Amino acid sequence: IFRAKEVVLAIGRGFSPENAFRLLEDEDQMLEIIDLREIFGRSQSDIRRVKGRIIGKDGKTRRIIEEMSGAVLSVYGHTVSIIGDLDGVEIARAAVRLLIKGSSHRTVYRFLYRKREELKRRKLELWETPIGDDYRNK
Repeated sequence: IFRAKEVVLAIGRGFSPENAFRLLEDEDQMLEIIDLREIFGRSQSDIRRVKGRIIGKDGKTRRIIEEMSGAVLSVYGHTVSIIGDLDGVEIARAAVRLLIKGSSHRTVYRFLYRKREELKRRKLELWETPIGDDYRNK
C-alpha cells in the first residue's frame, strides 16, 4: 500500500505514469522530493530562477543529471522530485543541491562525471571475484 501511495505522489509531482510505476516494478527504486519553499521560503522569483538552473537551456541540465545518475527528475511547482535507486538518487540530489547553492553548471557536470565513473568502478569491482591460487590448484 505504501508503494502505491508513492506512485500516486510521484504522478502528482509531475512524473509520467511510466516513470512513477518504476517504484512498483523495482523495490530498489525510491522517490525523493525536495521542496524548494523550505530553502527559499515564499520567494517565487528565487524558486523560478533555481528551477531554471536545474532544468537548463532546452532541458540540457536535467537531461545530463538523469543520464549521469540513472535517476529521473521532475521539476514541478515548488518541488524537484527524483526517482531512482539509492546511488542514483544520492547523485542526483547532490547535483541539484549544488545548483541550488549556486555552483556553476560546469562544476556540477564535472561532479556528475566523477560520480558516474566511481559508480562504474564500484559495479565492476562487485563482478570481479578474486580467485586465489588455492582455488585454482584444488
